[in-house]
Amino acid sequence: MVKICCIGAGYVGGPTMAVIALKCPSIEVAVVDISVSRINAWNSDQLPIYEPGLDGVVKQCRGKNLFFSTDVEKHVREADIVFVSVNTPTKTRGLGAGKAADLTYWESAARMIADVSKSDKIVVEKSTVPVKTAEAIEKILTHNSKGIKFQILSNPEFLAEGTAIQDLFNPDRVLIGGRETTEGNKAVLALKDVYAHWVPEERILTTNLWSAELSKLAANAFLAQRISSVNAMSALCEATGADVTQVSYAVGKDTRIGPKFLNASVGFGGSCFQKDILNLVYICECNGLPEVAEYWKQVIKINDYQKNRFVNRVVSSMFNTVSNKKIAILGFAFKKDTGDTRETPAIDVCKGLLGDKARLSIYDPQVTEDQIQRDLTMNKFDWDHPLHLQPMSPTTVKQVSCVWDAYEATKDAHGICILTEWDEFKNLDFQRIYDNMQKPAFVFDGRNIVNVDQLREIGFIVYSIGKPLDPWLKDLPAVA
Repeated sequence: MVKICCIGAGYVGGPTMAVIALKCPSIEVAVVDISVSRINAWNSDQLPIYEPGLDGVVKQCRGKNLFFSTDVEKHVREADIVFVSVNTPTKTRGLGAGKAADLTYWESAARMIADVSKSDKIVVEKSTVPVKTAEAIEKILTHNSKGIKFQILSNPEFLAEGTAIQDLFNPDRVLIGGRETTEGNKAVLALKDVYAHWVPEERILTTNLWSAELSKLAANAFLAQRISSVNAMSALCEATGADVTQVSYAVGKDTRIGPKFLNASVGFGGSCFQKDILNLVYICECNGLPEVAEYWKQVIKINDYQKNRFVNRVVSSMFNTVSNKKIAILGFAFKKDTGDTRETPAIDVCKGLLGDKARLSIYDPQVTEDQIQRDLTMNKFDWDHPLHLQPMSPTTVKQVSCVWDAYEATKDAHGICILTEWDEFKNLDFQRIYDNMQKPAFVFDGRNIVNVDQLREIGFIVYSIGKPLDPWLKDLPAVA
């Protein structure tokens, strides 16, 4: 029986291994992590991450050919294929701080694999890593191998949170990069055989190691670039009276461009986009390509600009001050159908409003109060380091309360900011909400999900990103 072990039981490792176990009943899959609480959660009825469909997959396989364990060394020792899915956070200090990936966790995983291995292994990079990481890992393994042979493969994940299980069941492509040697090709085939249980062969792409590593960064950079492009257009639409949804629809009808990732919003978030672009920038700078680095920096700059623009619009619309005004925040996760708050635009928007002394009432159907408070007190990039390196008991932000539904959040509020596109927000009783708010009542739609005309008819003053401005807002000076 082939044995697979995955080091790291997070957003990538957990779902990926659960689907491999489901689709390959003849393979034994172990997911290992040093976090006892995380492994306990994977073994309970309350999984540590929310992802539609994940629950069912885990319950079908757990205890049969899918195991979650803290006995890292035992499972690594027994495995034929070891996936490494540990964090590669952005460095917060030292060389490359704020841009380069921190490979501390990767390196310690590689050293541990070398220490405990008694048989040849295929080691698969599953976390997003900077180009040439495989080479560094290879050096660590070969210099500590005690005669055992290791083959390194790059197998980046292309999952979208909220649809991860569907993406795993039916991927656009599976990418496997390996050394172009006899042993390297053999290792690539071994991993290809695992995916071939359910993925059509033409969708399994094989490349050299560096191409696979760079393809992941490039894919995320291209996707983020599309969002920043449409967000840049949204600012121009507001200035000219155009409607960004009409513009992006027209643009997306061009088959060379296509309609995906052209929704204007308050900004992109998630664990990958910003981190991967900063990484790309750093690699470009290290390779003497400052113009290329500058090009990709602009994608991040526009994203930051969009969040600032949104905060400025809120403040300027409400008589240039939100001091002591209650603002309802609907949605804190970076997108719907996930509880993930990593790099969510809601953090910067909330911090911007708190800076102007607003009182925030926050509701998100999947994010806990503890998580929200932690996010609002954390320094940039801290979220991607292990919990024991994060502020453990967040200093509660006094101006923030977290509530159990949208009606409670909006009661007596002066304004509403919609920051996540949860389906339930489209179906709220806005008349009821309006009746219970301070007047004039404002809605700032950061996801373009409300019916603007309907809300204006009720009496709201509405700002929707990239849409023709409410007469109320037109009279105000343009905001930067």
